[in-house]
Amino acid sequence: MELSKFLKLLYKRKYLLVIIPMITVIITYFLVRKLSDTYKSTSRLSTGIVDQSTQILSNSDLSSQESKIAQQFSNLIEVFRLKRIFDQISYQLILHDLTSKKPYRTPSKLIKQIGPNARAHAIDVFSNRLKTKEPLSLFDEDQNGLNKLLISMGYDEKTLQKKIIIYRVNNSDFIDIEFESENPVLSAFVINALCKEFLDYYSTYIKTNQTRAVNFLDTLMKQKYDSMNAKMRILRDYKIKNRVLNLNEQAKILYNQITDFETKLQVAQKDVESYNGAIAGIDSKFDPKDRMYLESVVVAVNQSIIETREQLRTVTAELVKSNFDSRIKAKQDSIKAILDAQVLKSTDKLLVSPYSNKQTLIQQRMGLEVTRDLAKNSIKSIIEEIEMLNKKFDILVPHEALIQNYEGAVDVAGKEYLEILNKFNRTTFETSQGISLRQIELAMPGQAQPSKKLILVVLSGIVSFVFCLFALFVVFYLDDSIQDSNDLANKTEFPVLSYLPFINTSLLDLSNLTRGEESNKNTHAFKNLIRSLRFEIERSMGQKKTLVVTSLTSGEGKTLLSLGLAYAFSMVNKRVLLIDGNFDEPTITQISGANFFLEDYLKNRISVSEITRDGKVSILGNRGGDTSLFEFCDESIVKPKFSYLRDVFDIIIIEGPSLDRLNKSREWIVVSDKVLGIFAAGASIKPTMLPHLKYLNTIGDQFAGWALNKVQISSIGKIPK
Repeated sequence: MELSKFLKLLYKRKYLLVIIPMITVIITYFLVRKLSDTYKSTSRLSTGIVDQSTQILSNSDLSSQESKIAQQFSNLIEVFRLKRIFDQISYQLILHDLTSKKPYRTPSKLIKQIGPNARAHAIDVFSNRLKTKEPLSLFDEDQNGLNKLLISMGYDEKTLQKKIIIYRVNNSDFIDIEFESENPVLSAFVINALCKEFLDYYSTYIKTNQTRAVNFLDTLMKQKYDSMNAKMRILRDYKIKNRVLNLNEQAKILYNQITDFETKLQVAQKDVESYNGAIAGIDSKFDPKDRMYLESVVVAVNQSIIETREQLRTVTAELVKSNFDSRIKAKQDSIKAILDAQVLKSTDKLLVSPYSNKQTLIQQRMGLEVTRDLAKNSIKSIIEEIEMLNKKFDILVPHEALIQNYEGAVDVAGKEYLEILNKFNRTTFETSQGISLRQIELAMPGQAQPSKKLILVVLSGIVSFVFCLFALFVVFYLDDSIQDSNDLANKTEFPVLSYLPFINTSLLDLSNLTRGEESNKNTHAFKNLIRSLRFEIERSMGQKKTLVVTSLTSGEGKTLLSLGLAYAFSMVNKRVLLIDGNFDEPTITQISGANFFLEDYLKNRISVSEITRDGKVSILGNRGGDTSLFEFCDESIVKPKFSYLRDVFDIIIIEGPSLDRLNKSREWIVVSDKVLGIFAAGASIKPTMLPHLKYLNTIGDQFAGWALNKVQISSIGKIPK
């Protein structure tokens, strides 16, 4: 619905949508017809960022992240656009135009105004700035004037920046630079000079940074080397001082020795227990008398071998301390053989005893005692050796902690030194290789570019047309006026009985209208639509006869509608009485030339028979004045008078004042049966009208509805026939 309304607005303003773009196109044509042709030059640089063949010792991964590469290209382009680089181009261009007989551009008014001395001064200053690569100081009045000279010729940095296009070519290794001007030689010169200045600046910048990096890394490398040697010297001195050759190997040997001795200790303890058990078993085979005898004999015999057993114990201790040296083991075996011989010899003495038949048991018992004593002696020596080894092992523990600390420091220092050495070698190589940026395509004077005049002309027409559409849309969006019946019904919540076209009252002849002699389509539409309104009112009123025509404010067209409605009712053979109830503006009285007045009827000065006109519309005018119905005549008199009129006429139409006249219009509503509201199309409902709408809502069914007046015939669409 809103779209159709907007389209109707566009159709209504169709000439505006055509005329304004046409005017814009014509103006643009005259503005651009004298534009000169332009020439574009292009150059290409290779960066070496993506081309890994130029990076022999580069530490970067071949599959470099695209984001990192894009960042490098972005950085290069921003360096390209540095003001100090463009300043150099500006100086070269202005010096060429000041000194050459064939300048790139026509001298500006400012250049033409300067004299020879000023020209020489400008050449001197620009030459000096070009040599020193310094910008002009705008704080200095003289240099600020020279900057204005650059601006007048279009050689200043901002103007050049606007026409320079620098971009990376499709994720490749290349950067393209484009410049467009009215002179092909100028375009090529700017591009080539810009590339040269960029490469010079970037080379100097990179070389300086690389030299600083090499010097810094060289100093740092020496520091790391000295630090590494110092830590290695500390470790070496500590090992020498504490006689530590190979701490890990020493600890391993001690641990293995401790393990071996602990194993031997367990074996010896086990042997002692087993020998004690065997001796106890042999003793159990003798009765107490035998044991007493044997013990006395054994004691006597043992006295002879005590010395040998003591020697065996001493040798066994030496054997343990020597970690079971084979030579000492042979000595032990020799003494043991002597001891065994002494034991056998001692047992022979028992042959003369009454217990000679138990000689074998006695011999076994004595052998077991010798072996047990030997095992006991070895246990003590083994325990002492284990304790000594543990003490040696404990001494190695603090050495281990310190040596690990020293070795860790040496390892870290070595890694730092190797890392710095690697960076130093790589940076040195990159410095020797130089930068990989180079200009691979020189800019040449180009051909004239296709003319943009036609594009500008067409674009101006399109832009102006779009602007008109936008302006009309804004007007449409902000427009709160009522244009059709649906708008009026939606905003007031009252029915709309009909609408009437806008009609020039000076061209309207009501007598011709009733005879069907319409002179144009407006009056034809008015006639048909007033008939439709008459039909709707007739159905709404039913048996009621009094209709007041009012509006929210004056100037809505109540008079014309009341006259037309009266004549429409007369066409269906109704006896119609038209009363001019608007005392402030008695327009009906003036138009009709009424001879009978409402005041006279209410004062009984005239009768109803005098008012009535057979076959025609009867009219009661008024003499005007600042008064109202009930002020002129009491309500108790007015109502019976109107009741009598209802008996005489079929329909009574009263043009009342607008509702903004308050009581003047409401007094007419009190004596009427129905109320018809008139609203002019194109008007808006203002906040001051809201109380009047609320009042119409209070009278309920008495308000028949609206008639939308002054509708433009172009917005009606199909004219009613």
